[in-house]
Amino acid sequence: MSKPELVFVTGASGFLGAHVVHKLLEKGYRVRAAARGAKADQLKANYANAGYDTDRFDVVKITDIVHDQFPEALAGVHAIFHLASPLPGNLPVEEMLKIAVEGTLNVVVQGGKAGVRHVVVTSSIASVANPSNSFTDKDWNPVTREQALAANQGFLSYQASKKLAELALWEWAEQNPQVEVTTLNPTFFYGPFAPNSIHPAPGDFTGISTNILLYNLLFPNGVFPPRTRYIDVRDVAAGHVRALNGAPTAEVGRKRLIFSSPTGWPLQQTVDYIISNRPHLKDRLITKTPAKEPWDVLPLDWTRLEQVLGMKKDDFTSTEATTLDTIDALVELEKEWVSQGWEKKTPPSF
Repeated sequence: MSKPELVFVTGASGFLGAHVVHKLLEKGYRVRAAARGAKADQLKANYANAGYDTDRFDVVKITDIVHDQFPEALAGVHAIFHLASPLPGNLPVEEMLKIAVEGTLNVVVQGGKAGVRHVVVTSSIASVANPSNSFTDKDWNPVTREQALAANQGFLSYQASKKLAELALWEWAEQNPQVEVTTLNPTFFYGPFAPNSIHPAPGDFTGISTNILLYNLLFPNGVFPPRTRYIDVRDVAAGHVRALNGAPTAEVGRKRLIFSSPTGWPLQQTVDYIISNRPHLKDRLITKTPAKEPWDVLPLDWTRLEQVLGMKKDDFTSTEATTLDTIDALVELEKEWVSQGWEKKTPPSF
């Protein structure tokens, strides 16, 4: 009997990466995860403690995603999931752009040489957002490399990094039609932490990813999310895994998929729902009144998502479940941090 297919995952120690690893293992795939330094050791220990042997789940250390060569890590790999990407504010803009673009190309070029058949890359709604408010697979943000370098501003540099990395990927894909390439472009994603994941260290707000937007609701002087659109992190992970068996490019064209929840509600309703279902949190919740902006669920092509991934609206997690699962997870993480000596304080806005 043949072994299950092996999937190589970069960014496996991150919030989304941990969910992708969990979903792959749940679906019977073998996983070879890439992580850096101590996180690689911790990830390996977490899964060993959960009963996974190194044939089902293994970890390789990659120090420099731009320059490292790792042919041994790609031996026998059927698919690559590339999730590793620099975040705004952590690096100079020029270095951030270089890592995003050249890191992506380094991974997929090596994968192509190794005979990988599928490449799934996590992009972002940030590469799509544009003044016309059109969100299709043909839309791109207008930010240029030169504008990002000149502005030296966090989110603008992030937009540029995602756009430029994705454009480079699609150029590579055109030259390598033997590889099935899919990008997923999600909005802000919320949700609990994945089983066996590495919990962020006390005060590591970057580690909680875009959950920081909901964590702000747990503080009287917090800040509301800039948008109501979101998606559950577990749905993003499911989309990645479904891409392995998605319709081929020859049938459906370029697989650039915008991901956002089909459900949602206005920001004040989120607060009211938390009060109704977690009344013990009422006195610590945000006291501001949100701007009266419309609930902005994206008008996505749901037929397209079903055609490519087989995902229907009913497959997505409900807003109620996402909200409570996220809030519960953040409260538990906060208790963990406080037990380690962290002094509770309002998190920064995203």
